[in-house]
Amino acid sequence: MSDPKANAVLVDALGSALQRGGHALGTVPELLKRVLAEESWRKFVTKRGEEVSHERFAEFVVTPPLRGLGATVDLVKRVVAGDPEAEKALRDVLKDQGHRSDIRNNVTEVEVVTGNARAYALDRLAREAPELHAQVLAGKMSAHAAMVKAGFRPRTFTVRPEPKSAARTLRKYMTADQLAELVRLLTQEGDI
Repeated sequence: MSDPKANAVLVDALGSALQRGGHALGTVPELLKRVLAEESWRKFVTKRGEEVSHERFAEFVVTPPLRGLGATVDLVKRVVAGDPEAEKALRDVLKDQGHRSDIRNNVTEVEVVTGNARAYALDRLAREAPELHAQVLAGKMSAHAAMVKAGFRPRTFTVRPEPKSAARTLRKYMTADQLAELVRLLTQEGDI
């Protein structure tokens, strides 16, 4: 952890950008990444010379200025949305610290990101398929398409309820063996 006075510069810049809004919000993702990487939020000195320390990042976010950001975790999430590195750094710090129900000022519970969420896909791809992760970040494919290509999600398709349309779609996406099994299941009596 660096010097509390040096930390204060970063914390103040991040807080000011959030409070000012407008064009200043564009600087938040980069500032947040630095504040998290250097853990500046943990211990700093305010402009009034008060030494401040926080155990949990969510507590730092909701604490009023100058001792914190005076924001909500949801607001910070929305402002950094679109910057995958900032989103991941924020998710990681919140996940590592777990859920606290005793933090005041309406801190949003920390959610474990799973399932179909883009954030989950990006995290898993970064860990297990970095080449596909890079393609998603470069905008060459969607997170869902990368998850399917990596074999982490099944390929899905939409079937319309009209019989001819359903038959065309199923023939397009299923093998002959899969179609034969489907016919058997559809003509079988009782529960499948």
